[in-house]
This record gives sequence, structure tokens and C-alpha cells, in this order.
Amino acid sequence: MTAFIPFILFSVLFGYLLGSIPFGLVLGKLFGISDIRKIGSGNIGATNALRTGNKTLAALTLACDSSKGLIAVFLVNFLMMSAVVPDYDRFQPDPSWPMQSQLIYIFPTLFAIIAGSSAILGHCFPVWLKFKGGKGVATTLGVLLAAVPLSGLAACGIWLLVAFVFRLSSLAALTALGLAPLITYFIYGPAPAGICAFIAVLVFWRHKDNIRRLVKGEEPKIGSKK
Repeated sequence: MTAFIPFILFSVLFGYLLGSIPFGLVLGKLFGISDIRKIGSGNIGATNALRTGNKTLAALTLACDSSKGLIAVFLVNFLMMSAVVPDYDRFQPDPSWPMQSQLIYIFPTLFAIIAGSSAILGHCFPVWLKFKGGKGVATTLGVLLAAVPLSGLAACGIWLLVAFVFRLSSLAALTALGLAPLITYFIYGPAPAGICAFIAVLVFWRHKDNIRRLVKGEEPKIGSKK
């Protein structure tokens, strides 16, 4: 197990640094906005980027933030399979092998999920912005689409439906990510569902102010300037 510590550290560090890239802030400056954090909610995510009135900026921010989760999962999974189990896609472990040997074939996916979770943490707490970042929704959706694609697609569908009906981005995100662990449990099993639950708890915590406003009926709707 200790032999895999460098791989675990790499997954965490790579995922975190990738997730820490503040695309909303960077793209905002490219679009002539000095600091997107001084607009609307002060968030660096796509929803706040939309409050600038620039839909292209919002779409690019959403795509880039989601890609952080996708790239973290896909790249680390590829690197780990190449380094740990070169013939992973063609070889199946023998059930008679010791448990430690069998776990080797789980590690590539595990490393990828660790990297994806670290990317979410990086987005929420970026080192470049004094650990004050976004709320992790877009990056989480990217991780889900890469790691548990059916759950990711379901979460995206739920987000779109709730956002269309209620025009509340936070409610859509909380509903989608709140149901993601349950969906993942039935499709992929308890271990991936447990990781999804951890991610959901983090995102819910990051939305604590939004939850208070939702309860009071004061949450601004999608497209508003607040």
C-alpha cells in the first residue's frame, strides 16, 4: 500500500492545482471586467458571470470550470492505468488472488476520483485567491460525468429541469447533487455513492447562504443582477 502513496499525493496535488485555476476571474478580465468578484454575489462561477449580462462569458466559465473536473478524472485515470496496470483494459484479475493484488485493479479509478474530488476542493478553496473560490457545482458535474457518467447525465438533467421551472440556480444545483449519491448507489454501488455523498455535503456547505435565502424566499433568480 505504501508504494501507492506517491500516486495518491500526485492525484491530490494535480487535482487541487487544476481546480484552483479561477477561470471566471481570468475570463472576466479577458472580457474587460476588472474583477468579477465585485459583481452580483461576488462568486467566480458561471451563475455570477451571467449577471454581467455576457452570456458568452458565462458559457465559457461553465465549460472551463466543468472541464477541470473532467480533465482531473480522465488524465489521472489514464496515467494511473498506464503506470500501475498497463494492460488494465485487457486483463481481469483472478478471483483466487489475494485481496491486495485484486485492489491494484481498483486503484486507477480510485486515484481518478481522488483527483476529481481534489479539483472540487481546489475550485472552492483556490490557493491563488486566498482560499476564497466558487461553490463547486460546475466542477462537480464535470467529475460526475467523467467518473460516473450516467449519474452525471442524470444530475445535469435534474439541474436543467429545476432551473427551467424555478429559475433558481442554487435550488437546481442542490437538488441535482442531493440526488446524485442515490442515483449513483443504484447504478454504480455503495463506494462511488459514498464519494458522491461526500462531494454533495461539501457543495451543500458552500451553499449555506443560498439555503438561508431560499428558505426566506430571497434567493435571486437566474439572470438577475443581484
